Amino acid sequence: MTPSVPLPLRDEALADRLAERLSLVEAKLRDTVASSDGLIEQASRHLVDAGGKRLRPLLTLLTAELGPSPAGGDVVDAATVVELTHLASLYHDDVMDDAPVRRGAPAVHEVWGNSVAILAGDLLFAQASKLAAHLGDDVLVLQADTFVRLCTGQLHETVGPRPGDDPVAHYLSVLADKTAALIATSARFGAMLAGCSDDVVETVGRFGEKIGVAFQLADDVIDLTSDGSLTGKTPGTDLREGVPTMPVLLLRSRAAAPDATAQDRGLVALLDGDLSSDAALAQAVAALREHPVVARTRHEASARARDAVAELDALPDGPVRDALVEFADALVDRTA
Repeated sequence: MTPSVPLPLRDEALADRLAERLSLVEAKLRDTVASSDGLIEQASRHLVDAGGKRLRPLLTLLTAELGPSPAGGDVVDAATVVELTHLASLYHDDVMDDAPVRRGAPAVHEVWGNSVAILAGDLLFAQASKLAAHLGDDVLVLQADTFVRLCTGQLHETVGPRPGDDPVAHYLSVLADKTAALIATSARFGAMLAGCSDDVVETVGRFGEKIGVAFQLADDVIDLTSDGSLTGKTPGTDLREGVPTMPVLLLRSRAAAPDATAQDRGLVALLDGDLSSDAALAQAVAALREHPVVARTRHEASARARDAVAELDALPDGPVRDALVEFADALVDRTA
């Protein structure tokens, strides 16, 4: 059965074309991770089988619609490359964050251990690079540059800001590398391989960079306000694991200011306490959810999404530009 497009698009003909090509990407993903070695195949397929929105390959397929050759096999391969790269990063992220669940299923390291999870992620990165190598030097160089940025973002997140650094600015730079880089590359790949001009490739790349940061800021809000049954993730998991997010960074900045309120300081003390029990975590999530820093983060995500959409003014009017606007809106307005 042909999958549906994971975001609402008003143009039904465009949605049907994208859905058909997404089915080709899905098949390519499964073919790529297939292996005669049972353990390798099970570990590599684990997150492929768990599903997901496939937002990055969708963006590749969507920007390809701006060019004269949107339906080429190279576009499908490039869409597969970005999803393989994304999945590989999730394997590594879950080990580093000790996250027990991903997409409603046990994380790979919970099933096979950290070493297997890391090596399975490495295999997916290798498969993505192998596939990219057949798409030309420009694609391979961009894929390598993106991998560098992914690792740089993860490294900077792990080490944290240096003394004297602004934690919020540091966090935004992490998001730019760790999340926005691959979304921007997804947009660029589609335009490049469909034969778009360099100007169009650069335009959709800037769009991807900006919407990528907005996407992650929206995720920070979702981590606190979501229904766990929809996200497959317990609300406040980032709080429990000590993963920095924008609401917490903004709260800490407020609490350290001379005009901090007792509520600010008390909430920081709560977050710095023992959140290992579900009751303690739920209390912290409920308190932070009502604090103004969550609304400020939501506003920042929306503002960055508007900046991303403004980049699209350079594109011709039509259903593809409209769909990119809808893509941006859906990424920041979603609840899961």
